[in-house]
Amino acid sequence: MADDDLFAPPGGPADPPRPPAPVPPPPAGAPAPSGAPVPSGAPVPPPAAAAEPGFAPETYYAPGWQPAPPRVEPLAVASVPAGVVLGPVGIGLGAAGLSRVRSRGTRGRGLAVAGMVVGAVVTVAWTAGALLWWQGEQARTPLAGDVDAPQTVNAVQLVLGTCLDELPPDGEVSQVRAVPCADEHRAQVIARTDLGADEVWPGQQAVDRRVARVCTPDVLGSDAPEGVELVVWSPTEASWRDGDRTGLCLAAGTDPLPADLLG
Repeated sequence: MADDDLFAPPGGPADPPRPPAPVPPPPAGAPAPSGAPVPSGAPVPPPAAAAEPGFAPETYYAPGWQPAPPRVEPLAVASVPAGVVLGPVGIGLGAAGLSRVRSRGTRGRGLAVAGMVVGAVVTVAWTAGALLWWQGEQARTPLAGDVDAPQTVNAVQLVLGTCLDELPPDGEVSQVRAVPCADEHRAQVIARTDLGADEVWPGQQAVDRRVARVCTPDVLGSDAPEGVELVVWSPTEASWRDGDRTGLCLAAGTDPLPADLLG
């Protein structure tokens, strides 16, 4: 045994150190493990991009991959036809759809706004139409006979006993001034006749004759004041098309009439 072998470890001389085993490169497209050495010559993966909408953090996405676009908000879609047909309902659906677009990140903001605008326009049109219809109905509502205060009314609103401050000039009459019969007046409705609502226009002369049948001196009787003349108001062809079927007989004079010719 040599002197150099006195300090040798049992079992023979120590083996020389071994080099570390090479690390195989990761599969193509896969990220390298954290902290693992990257073999020389292997492609270095790009750093992870910051998280964007639709991308999960720490997840590898193949080049060119894009997340699916957000869905369109159903309430926003429904608001447009609802606004056209139902007006105020479209405003409500549009407002609800706009709120969901903001809170959920869905699409359809333009549709929601359009539904609200269309609903508002339709609602305004409905309101204007209802107002015009109401005014038309008010213009045709018959008076209650003697009025409490002077007022301008349509001729078709006159009824038996209504007093007028004066008789309008000859020709087509649209509006007159009704006054209480206790006030000074120079005309009063003393007879009225209504033609059939479903009748066909028979001609102006035929209408005048039918109204004249109820406009006779017998209506006033023997106590009729002197200087009173009877005037016939009949529907014209134009007013007939608008639904006028009322014929009136008025007593008129140049001087003020008694309080009530019928009373």
